[in-house]
Amino acid sequence: MEQFENVIDIKLFLPHREPMLMVDYILELTQTEVKTIFEIKEDNLFVADGFFSETGLVENGAQTCSSIVGQFFFLDENQQVKEDVEVIGFISGIKKITVHELPKVGSVITTNGVLLSRFDTDEYSIGTMVCQTFCEEVLLFEAEINLFIQEKR
Repeated sequence: MEQFENVIDIKLFLPHREPMLMVDYILELTQTEVKTIFEIKEDNLFVADGFFSETGLVENGAQTCSSIVGQFFFLDENQQVKEDVEVIGFISGIKKITVHELPKVGSVITTNGVLLSRFDTDEYSIGTMVCQTFCEEVLLFEAEINLFIQEKR
């Protein structure tokens, strides 16, 4: 995978770790948009017959999108990373999903997420996001998903 400058470690915004981590780096992150990158390796849980599966694409999209909302749990008012924050999150609904093509092992995919709506309480956040995943210029996957994220206390 090529080297990128100013990338953000996804582990700062997600509780996921190997082998369930389906994003390598955040390339861009704002309060409403995110762009991530992920190299598909042969030993990935969601690889079958030389291809990254539909389930892997869904998980990559969810992890990408969750960083939009998740950043508010992990950053303080000065945009500094908080220590010892633990969150739990899950896909609470998939409104629509289209898989156009499965990427091969060795491919590097980029996923873009956009926040459509968000509802926050003192206890949790629920967000609706759209995401699209590409391999080079080829659209592989698109979805509209709901995510629930809550800080463990």
